[in-house]
Amino acid sequence: MKNTPFTEKHIALGAKMAEFAGYNMPISYTGINEEHNCVRNNAGVFDVSHMGEFMLKGDKALDLIQRVTTNDASKLTNGQAQYSCLPNNTGGIVDDLLVYCVEQNKVYMLVVNASNIDKDWNWISSHNTEGVEMHNISDKTALLAVQGPKATEYMQTLTDMDLTGLKYYTFCKGTFAGVENVIVSATGYTGAGGVEIYFEDKDGDAEKVWTAVFAAGTPHGMKPVGLAARDTLRLEKGFCLYGNDIDDTTSPIEAGLSWITKFTKDFTNRAQIESQKKNGVAKCLVGFEMVDRGIPRHGHIIQDASGTEIGVVTSGTQSPSLNRAIGMGYVTKENAAAGTDIYISIRDKAIKAKVVKMPFLQ
Repeated sequence: MKNTPFTEKHIALGAKMAEFAGYNMPISYTGINEEHNCVRNNAGVFDVSHMGEFMLKGDKALDLIQRVTTNDASKLTNGQAQYSCLPNNTGGIVDDLLVYCVEQNKVYMLVVNASNIDKDWNWISSHNTEGVEMHNISDKTALLAVQGPKATEYMQTLTDMDLTGLKYYTFCKGTFAGVENVIVSATGYTGAGGVEIYFEDKDGDAEKVWTAVFAAGTPHGMKPVGLAARDTLRLEKGFCLYGNDIDDTTSPIEAGLSWITKFTKDFTNRAQIESQKKNGVAKCLVGFEMVDRGIPRHGHIIQDASGTEIGVVTSGTQSPSLNRAIGMGYVTKENAAAGTDIYISIRDKAIKAKVVKMPFLQ
Protein backbone atom coordinates (compact mmCIF):
# COMPACT_ATOMS: atom_id res chain seq x y z
CA MET A 1 0.00 0.00 0.00
CA LYS A 2 1.09 3.54 -0.71
CA ASN A 3 1.13 6.23 1.95
CA THR A 4 0.17 9.89 1.55
CA PRO A 5 2.30 12.66 3.09
CA PHE A 6 -0.15 12.65 6.00
CA THR A 7 -0.49 8.93 6.75
CA GLU A 8 1.50 9.11 9.97
CA LYS A 9 -0.65 12.03 11.09
CA HIS A 10 -3.81 9.95 10.69
CA ILE A 11 -2.33 7.02 12.61
CA ALA A 12 -1.16 9.29 15.42
CA LEU A 13 -4.67 10.71 15.68
CA GLY A 14 -6.12 7.21 16.07
CA ALA A 15 -7.88 7.04 12.73
CA LYS A 16 -9.36 3.79 11.54
CA MET A 17 -7.18 3.02 8.52
CA ALA A 18 -7.91 0.82 5.50
CA GLU A 19 -6.78 0.28 1.93
CA PHE A 20 -8.47 2.49 -0.65
CA ALA A 21 -7.34 2.64 -4.27
CA GLY A 22 -3.98 1.21 -3.24
CA TYR A 23 -3.43 3.77 -0.48
CA ASN A 24 -3.49 3.47 3.31
CA MET A 25 -6.30 5.93 4.02
CA PRO A 26 -8.24 7.15 7.08
CA ILE A 27 -11.81 5.84 7.01
CA SER A 28 -12.97 7.53 10.21
CA TYR A 29 -11.63 9.13 13.38
CA THR A 30 -14.42 9.64 15.91
CA GLY A 31 -17.37 8.24 13.94
CA ILE A 32 -19.11 8.87 10.63
CA ASN A 33 -22.07 10.84 11.96
CA GLU A 34 -19.96 13.17 14.09
CA GLU A 35 -17.50 13.83 11.26
CA HIS A 36 -20.28 14.23 8.70
CA ASN A 37 -22.14 16.78 10.84
CA CYS A 38 -18.92 18.65 11.57
CA VAL A 39 -18.46 19.23 7.83
CA ARG A 40 -22.10 20.16 7.20
CA ASN A 41 -22.23 22.64 10.08
CA ASN A 42 -18.67 23.84 10.58
CA ALA A 43 -15.54 22.52 8.82
CA GLY A 44 -13.55 19.33 8.39
CA VAL A 45 -10.28 18.33 6.75
CA PHE A 46 -9.93 15.45 4.31
CA ASP A 47 -6.62 14.04 3.13
CA VAL A 48 -7.27 13.33 -0.55
CA SER A 49 -3.64 13.21 -1.63
CA HIS A 50 -4.37 9.86 -3.25
CA MET A 51 -6.15 11.64 -6.13
CA GLY A 52 -4.34 11.85 -9.46
CA GLU A 53 -3.08 15.03 -11.11
CA PHE A 54 -1.83 15.40 -14.69
CA MET A 55 -0.36 18.56 -16.21
CA LEU A 56 -0.95 19.05 -19.96
CA LYS A 57 1.07 21.77 -21.68
CA GLY A 58 1.53 23.16 -25.17
CA ASP A 59 -0.32 24.65 -28.12
CA LYS A 60 -2.32 21.43 -28.61
CA ALA A 61 -3.17 20.83 -24.94
CA LEU A 62 -6.71 22.17 -25.26
CA ASP A 63 -7.26 20.22 -28.47
CA LEU A 64 -6.33 16.97 -26.71
CA ILE A 65 -8.63 17.71 -23.78
CA GLN A 66 -11.46 18.54 -26.16
CA ARG A 67 -11.06 15.22 -27.96
CA VAL A 68 -11.00 13.01 -24.85
CA THR A 69 -13.57 14.76 -22.63
CA THR A 70 -17.30 15.39 -23.01
CA ASN A 71 -17.47 18.91 -21.60
CA ASP A 72 -16.35 21.98 -23.52
CA ALA A 73 -13.01 23.05 -22.05
CA SER A 74 -12.70 25.89 -24.60
CA LYS A 75 -15.09 27.84 -22.39
CA LEU A 76 -12.54 27.91 -19.56
CA THR A 77 -10.44 30.99 -18.85
CA ASN A 78 -7.53 31.27 -16.42
CA GLY A 79 -8.61 30.32 -12.92
CA GLN A 80 -11.70 28.39 -13.97
CA ALA A 81 -12.37 24.66 -13.64
CA GLN A 82 -15.06 22.29 -14.86
CA TYR A 83 -16.41 18.83 -14.16
CA SER A 84 -16.15 16.44 -17.11
CA CYS A 85 -15.71 12.81 -18.04
CA LEU A 86 -13.65 10.63 -20.36
CA PRO A 87 -15.96 8.59 -22.62
CA ASN A 88 -14.73 5.23 -23.91
CA ASN A 89 -15.31 3.63 -27.30
CA THR A 90 -18.28 1.52 -26.22
CA GLY A 91 -20.61 4.06 -24.61
CA GLY A 92 -19.23 3.93 -21.08
CA ILE A 93 -17.04 6.20 -18.97
CA VAL A 94 -13.29 5.74 -18.48
CA ASP A 95 -13.40 8.15 -15.53
CA ASP A 96 -14.89 11.42 -14.34
CA LEU A 97 -12.47 14.27 -13.68
CA LEU A 98 -11.88 17.96 -13.09
CA VAL A 99 -10.22 20.17 -15.70
CA TYR A 100 -8.36 23.22 -14.36
CA CYS A 101 -7.37 26.00 -16.76
CA VAL A 102 -4.00 27.27 -15.50
CA GLU A 103 -3.10 29.17 -18.67
CA GLN A 104 -5.79 29.39 -21.35
CA ASN A 105 -5.04 27.27 -24.43
CA LYS A 106 -1.63 26.34 -23.00
CA VAL A 107 -1.58 24.74 -19.53
CA TYR A 108 -4.22 22.57 -17.86
CA MET A 109 -4.34 20.37 -14.78
CA LEU A 110 -6.55 17.28 -14.84
CA VAL A 111 -7.62 15.80 -11.51
CA VAL A 112 -8.64 12.14 -11.74
CA ASN A 113 -9.75 9.39 -9.39
CA ALA A 114 -7.07 7.57 -7.43
CA SER A 115 -8.12 4.12 -8.62
CA ASN A 116 -7.88 5.21 -12.25
CA ILE A 117 -4.57 7.09 -12.38
CA ASP A 118 -2.73 4.59 -14.58
CA LYS A 119 -5.82 3.79 -16.63
CA ASP A 120 -6.53 7.47 -17.33
CA TRP A 121 -2.90 8.28 -18.07
CA ASN A 122 -2.71 5.47 -20.62
CA TRP A 123 -6.05 6.45 -22.18
CA ILE A 124 -5.17 10.11 -22.61
CA SER A 125 -1.64 9.25 -23.76
CA SER A 126 -3.05 6.97 -26.47
CA HIS A 127 -4.91 9.97 -27.90
CA ASN A 128 -1.94 12.33 -27.63
CA THR A 129 -1.06 12.28 -31.33
CA GLU A 130 0.16 15.86 -31.59
CA GLY A 131 2.97 16.03 -29.05
CA VAL A 132 1.25 17.54 -26.03
CA GLU A 133 3.64 17.72 -23.08
CA MET A 134 2.20 15.51 -20.35
CA HIS A 135 3.35 15.19 -16.75
CA ASN A 136 1.93 12.80 -14.17
CA ILE A 137 2.49 14.74 -10.93
CA SER A 138 0.25 12.53 -8.79
CA ASP A 139 2.96 11.07 -6.55
CA LYS A 140 4.48 14.42 -5.64
CA THR A 141 1.23 16.36 -5.16
CA ALA A 142 -0.35 16.68 -1.72
CA LEU A 143 -4.02 17.58 -1.48
CA LEU A 144 -6.14 18.59 1.49
CA ALA A 145 -9.86 19.30 1.10
CA VAL A 146 -11.06 21.65 3.83
CA GLN A 147 -14.81 21.45 3.56
CA GLY A 148 -17.75 23.08 5.30
CA PRO A 149 -19.52 26.44 5.60
CA LYS A 150 -16.77 27.84 7.86
CA ALA A 151 -13.81 26.31 6.01
CA THR A 152 -12.98 29.24 3.74
CA GLU A 153 -13.15 31.68 6.64
CA TYR A 154 -10.59 29.66 8.60
CA MET A 155 -8.27 29.15 5.63
CA GLN A 156 -8.36 32.82 4.62
CA THR A 157 -6.19 33.58 7.66
CA LEU A 158 -3.33 31.62 6.05
CA THR A 159 -3.03 33.49 2.75
CA ASP A 160 -3.27 36.83 0.98
CA MET A 161 -5.19 35.18 -1.85
CA ASP A 162 -8.89 36.09 -1.86
CA LEU A 163 -10.38 32.75 -0.86
CA THR A 164 -13.66 34.18 0.40
CA GLY A 165 -14.24 35.60 -3.08
CA LEU A 166 -13.69 32.28 -4.87
CA LYS A 167 -16.76 31.33 -6.85
CA TYR A 168 -17.76 27.68 -7.29
CA TYR A 169 -15.47 25.98 -9.81
CA THR A 170 -12.77 28.62 -9.75
CA PHE A 171 -9.26 28.59 -8.26
CA CYS A 172 -6.28 30.80 -7.50
CA LYS A 173 -2.54 30.22 -7.17
CA GLY A 174 -0.15 31.81 -4.70
CA THR A 175 1.42 31.51 -1.25
CA PHE A 176 -0.52 29.59 1.39
CA ALA A 177 0.74 28.95 4.94
CA GLY A 178 4.14 30.17 3.82
CA VAL A 179 4.32 27.68 0.95
CA GLU A 180 4.63 29.03 -2.60
CA ASN A 181 2.87 27.89 -5.78
CA VAL A 182 -0.17 26.50 -3.98
CA ILE A 183 -3.42 26.05 -5.92
CA VAL A 184 -6.55 26.68 -3.84
CA SER A 185 -9.84 25.78 -5.52
CA ALA A 186 -13.56 25.70 -4.80
CA THR A 187 -14.58 22.46 -6.50
CA GLY A 188 -15.57 20.42 -3.45
CA TYR A 189 -17.15 16.96 -3.40
CA THR A 190 -19.29 17.49 -0.28
CA GLY A 191 -21.63 20.29 -1.33
CA ALA A 192 -20.84 22.03 1.95
CA GLY A 193 -18.53 24.73 0.61
CA GLY A 194 -14.85 25.08 1.34
CA VAL A 195 -11.57 24.76 -0.55
CA GLU A 196 -9.06 22.25 -1.87
CA ILE A 197 -5.35 22.89 -1.35
CA TYR A 198 -2.89 21.46 -3.91
CA PHE A 199 0.86 21.75 -3.39
CA GLU A 200 4.08 19.90 -4.12
CA ASP A 201 5.20 17.71 -1.22
CA LYS A 202 8.80 18.83 -0.72
CA ASP A 203 11.09 20.31 1.96
CA GLY A 204 8.68 19.65 4.80
CA ASP A 205 5.85 21.57 3.16
CA ALA A 206 3.27 18.88 3.98
CA GLU A 207 4.07 19.22 7.68
CA LYS A 208 3.95 23.01 7.43
CA VAL A 209 0.57 23.11 5.67
CA TRP A 210 -1.04 20.46 7.89
CA THR A 211 0.08 22.25 11.06
CA ALA A 212 -1.09 25.65 9.81
CA VAL A 213 -4.47 24.37 8.62
CA PHE A 214 -5.30 22.79 11.96
CA ALA A 215 -3.91 25.73 13.94
CA ALA A 216 -6.35 27.95 12.04
CA GLY A 217 -9.38 25.72 12.40
CA THR A 218 -9.09 23.53 15.51
CA PRO A 219 -9.87 26.36 17.99
CA HIS A 220 -13.19 26.78 16.15
CA GLY A 221 -14.11 23.08 16.21
CA MET A 222 -12.70 21.97 12.85
CA LYS A 223 -11.76 18.28 12.81
CA PRO A 224 -10.04 15.71 10.59
CA VAL A 225 -12.55 13.65 8.61
CA GLY A 226 -12.26 10.24 6.96
CA LEU A 227 -13.43 8.80 3.66
CA ALA A 228 -16.57 7.22 5.16
CA ALA A 229 -18.10 10.63 5.90
CA ARG A 230 -16.90 11.90 2.53
CA ASP A 231 -19.08 9.20 0.98
CA THR A 232 -22.20 10.09 2.98
CA LEU A 233 -21.68 13.79 2.29
CA ARG A 234 -21.37 13.37 -1.48
CA LEU A 235 -24.34 11.00 -1.63
CA GLU A 236 -26.63 13.52 0.08
CA LYS A 237 -25.80 15.94 -2.76
CA GLY A 238 -26.31 13.31 -5.48
CA PHE A 239 -22.66 13.32 -6.63
CA CYS A 240 -21.56 10.23 -8.53
CA LEU A 241 -18.74 7.99 -7.29
CA TYR A 242 -16.74 6.27 -10.00
CA GLY A 243 -16.85 2.51 -9.62
CA ASN A 244 -20.24 2.71 -7.93
CA ASP A 245 -22.58 5.03 -9.83
CA ILE A 246 -20.60 5.35 -13.07
CA ASP A 247 -18.11 3.03 -14.75
CA ASP A 248 -16.98 1.61 -18.08
CA THR A 249 -20.48 0.29 -18.80
CA THR A 250 -22.59 3.37 -17.94
CA SER A 251 -22.99 6.23 -20.39
CA PRO A 252 -23.05 9.92 -19.42
CA ILE A 253 -26.68 10.09 -20.61
CA GLU A 254 -27.76 7.12 -18.48
CA ALA A 255 -25.96 8.65 -15.50
CA GLY A 256 -27.75 11.99 -15.82
CA LEU A 257 -24.59 13.75 -16.95
CA SER A 258 -26.04 15.33 -20.08
CA TRP A 259 -25.12 18.70 -18.57
CA ILE A 260 -21.41 17.93 -18.98
CA THR A 261 -21.86 16.43 -22.45
CA LYS A 262 -21.52 19.08 -25.15
CA PHE A 263 -22.23 18.17 -28.78
CA THR A 264 -20.79 21.46 -30.04
CA LYS A 265 -17.45 19.69 -30.49
CA ASP A 266 -16.15 16.27 -31.47
CA PHE A 267 -15.04 13.76 -28.83
CA THR A 268 -14.58 10.02 -28.36
CA ASN A 269 -17.72 8.06 -29.30
CA ARG A 270 -19.75 11.23 -29.75
CA ALA A 271 -22.11 9.64 -32.31
CA GLN A 272 -23.34 6.89 -29.98
CA ILE A 273 -23.72 9.23 -27.01
CA GLU A 274 -25.53 11.82 -29.13
CA SER A 275 -27.89 9.11 -30.37
CA GLN A 276 -28.69 8.22 -26.75
CA LYS A 277 -29.39 11.86 -26.00
CA LYS A 278 -31.74 12.10 -28.99
CA ASN A 279 -33.48 8.74 -28.78
CA GLY A 280 -33.41 8.05 -25.06
CA VAL A 281 -31.88 5.27 -22.97
CA ALA A 282 -33.23 2.06 -21.49
CA LYS A 283 -31.99 2.74 -17.97
CA CYS A 284 -31.48 5.86 -15.87
CA LEU A 285 -29.64 6.71 -12.67
CA VAL A 286 -32.16 7.88 -10.07
CA GLY A 287 -32.23 8.87 -6.45
CA PHE A 288 -34.57 7.20 -3.99
CA GLU A 289 -35.58 7.37 -0.35
CA MET A 290 -36.59 4.36 1.68
CA VAL A 291 -40.25 4.34 2.71
CA ASP A 292 -39.99 1.26 4.89
CA ARG A 293 -37.14 0.51 7.28
CA GLY A 294 -33.94 -0.69 5.66
CA ILE A 295 -30.61 0.64 4.42
CA PRO A 296 -29.82 0.15 0.72
CA ARG A 297 -26.31 -0.88 -0.27
CA HIS A 298 -24.33 -1.14 -3.48
CA GLY A 299 -25.41 -4.21 -5.44
CA HIS A 300 -28.89 -4.61 -3.95
CA ILE A 301 -31.47 -5.53 -6.58
CA ILE A 302 -34.29 -3.09 -7.33
CA GLN A 303 -37.74 -4.52 -8.15
CA ASP A 304 -41.17 -3.24 -9.09
CA ALA A 305 -44.35 -4.05 -7.17
CA SER A 306 -44.74 -7.37 -8.99
CA GLY A 307 -41.25 -8.51 -7.98
CA THR A 308 -39.76 -8.05 -11.44
CA GLU A 309 -36.12 -6.94 -11.36
CA ILE A 310 -35.85 -3.43 -12.80
CA GLY A 311 -32.40 -2.31 -11.70
CA VAL A 312 -29.64 -2.24 -9.12
CA VAL A 313 -28.54 0.00 -6.26
CA THR A 314 -25.22 1.75 -6.88
CA SER A 315 -24.91 3.73 -3.62
CA GLY A 316 -26.85 3.79 -0.38
CA THR A 317 -26.60 4.95 3.21
CA GLN A 318 -28.41 6.24 6.25
CA SER A 319 -28.22 10.01 5.73
CA PRO A 320 -26.90 11.72 8.87
CA SER A 321 -28.32 15.09 7.79
CA LEU A 322 -31.78 13.83 6.83
CA ASN A 323 -31.99 10.97 9.32
CA ARG A 324 -33.40 8.63 6.71
CA ALA A 325 -32.06 6.02 4.31
CA ILE A 326 -31.27 7.20 0.78
CA GLY A 327 -29.71 5.72 -2.30
CA MET A 328 -28.95 5.92 -5.99
CA GLY A 329 -29.39 3.25 -8.60
CA TYR A 330 -30.16 2.45 -12.21
CA VAL A 331 -33.75 1.55 -13.09
CA THR A 332 -35.64 1.07 -16.34
CA LYS A 333 -36.81 4.37 -17.81
CA GLU A 334 -40.44 3.37 -17.16
CA ASN A 335 -39.69 3.43 -13.44
CA ALA A 336 -37.49 6.53 -13.34
CA ALA A 337 -40.06 9.27 -12.68
CA ALA A 338 -40.05 10.98 -9.29
CA GLY A 339 -42.75 9.53 -7.06
CA THR A 340 -42.52 6.02 -8.51
CA ASP A 341 -42.68 3.23 -5.92
CA ILE A 342 -39.79 0.76 -6.12
CA TYR A 343 -38.63 -2.07 -3.88
CA ILE A 344 -35.10 -2.80 -2.69
CA SER A 345 -34.20 -6.42 -2.06
CA ILE A 346 -32.53 -6.44 1.36
CA ARG A 347 -31.83 -9.83 2.93
CA ASP A 348 -34.33 -11.41 0.53
CA LYS A 349 -37.09 -9.02 1.57
CA ALA A 350 -38.63 -6.41 -0.76
CA ILE A 351 -38.37 -3.12 1.14
CA LYS A 352 -40.42 -0.22 -0.23
CA ALA A 353 -38.74 2.93 -1.49
CA LYS A 354 -39.72 5.92 -3.61
CA VAL A 355 -37.89 7.62 -6.50
CA VAL A 356 -37.10 11.26 -5.66
CA LYS A 357 -35.35 14.15 -7.34
CA MET A 358 -31.73 14.78 -6.44
CA PRO A 359 -29.96 16.26 -4.63
CA PHE A 360 -31.46 14.77 -1.50
CA LEU A 361 -30.16 17.69 0.53
CA GLN A 362 -30.63 21.18 -0.89
